[in-house]
Amino acid sequence: MIDKIFYILSALTIICATLVVVSRHPIKSVLFLVATFFLISAHYILLNAQFLALVNIVVYAGAIMVLFLFVIMFLNLNKEIEIYKNYVPWFAALISGGCLFLVVISALEKTQLKEVDLNGNFNLGLVENLGEVLYRDYLLPMELSAVLFFIAMVGVVLLNRKEIQE
Repeated sequence: MIDKIFYILSALTIICATLVVVSRHPIKSVLFLVATFFLISAHYILLNAQFLALVNIVVYAGAIMVLFLFVIMFLNLNKEIEIYKNYVPWFAALISGGCLFLVVISALEKTQLKEVDLNGNFNLGLVENLGEVLYRDYLLPMELSAVLFFIAMVGVVLLNRKEIQE
């Protein structure tokens, strides 16, 4: 069952990622990129990495994509399409892509697959394990980064404070 879900998610991810590149309208391209990030987060959930999936959704599908949309809307990229089309870059891209495809195929022919034990109880990617490692092994860097973030917040408040004029 998980294999079928994996293959369906993989096919959808590849389709959405291809549509990011192929789409002519920039807004649609960004929306396909958001869909790709959500599908990658679904892959993370299949790998039992829930924290990584949530961070991917919040950071990439949320904050970064809002920034991309803002820039695209600000730049107004809906300009007229050029009448003269130069096919030399397309031909060079086709040749380069074909060469890359041949290199990947030749590299994959020489690789040997190893069996992976998937029956073990893996707790990778769980928030509990991440918190345990961060606060057990990296306590000092965590505390220093908390102090640094606090200083940055206080600095922003002080810089944005308006002077009271008497």
